[in-house]
Amino acid sequence: MTRTAGPTEQSKITELTYYPVKGCAGITVPGARITPDGLPHDRAYVIVDEAGKLRWQWGDPRLALITPHSVGESGELTLRAPDRGDLRVDGKGQADQITDLPGQPYGAVDQGEEAAAWVTGVLGRPSRLLRVRKAPGGTTANHSRLHVVSRASLDRLNGHLTERGAAPLPMNRFRPNLVVDGWTTPHAEDTAPRLLAGDTELAFAELTVRCAITMVDQETGRRAGPEPLRTLADYRRAEDGIVFGAYFTVVREGKVTVGDAVEVMDA
Repeated sequence: MTRTAGPTEQSKITELTYYPVKGCAGITVPGARITPDGLPHDRAYVIVDEAGKLRWQWGDPRLALITPHSVGESGELTLRAPDRGDLRVDGKGQADQITDLPGQPYGAVDQGEEAAAWVTGVLGRPSRLLRVRKAPGGTTANHSRLHVVSRASLDRLNGHLTERGAAPLPMNRFRPNLVVDGWTTPHAEDTAPRLLAGDTELAFAELTVRCAITMVDQETGRRAGPEPLRTLADYRRAEDGIVFGAYFTVVREGKVTVGDAVEVMDA
């Protein structure tokens, strides 16, 4: 395996974010140890409806207003939302079953009535907070992978948006784990067989197919379409849908820090 020559040698990590509750706001950190499961506590919790079906941002855009404040080493979680007191859960509770997450059913632990009342109050619909207990290939609902988006890809999109008179969009519309800056070619993440970032080696898994969640304003928790999907549809259509960003699996675990160089490696 060799390094790929070219301008990618000057690229680096500029943002590192994990999302403790799937569909909710993330926590941006200066560094983290990446394991085969991905970033610690990434998508470790989910919010479901009364039938156990996953709530997602297009159906419940106010999920974006639920902000994780802290996550303990054992998974203890503190959540905040506008006009509500903090919610603290310890990750323990009664076993439950989620049947509608992508892939296979997930075992989960219900966080109890206080947590259910809190998330119900934020979303305005009966909901429950669950901690993922066992997932296929890992212990969270992120499928043991990292979502990578380059700054060059967002810059190209924002250029197209500006051309058609639309406002540029922030990176958080795409909810990446790793943001890479320094690649001169937009969408270089699409064709990178492997990435060396800090002490961690990542392998390309698949392109990220985008859905209506990208049309939710992450600051206001409101639907704000039709962008970016309208513009992305003009130049980012693939066989499976509209794509933007890529998923990578962890080949070698290690520490990653904002500012670390990112090198593209041959397969």
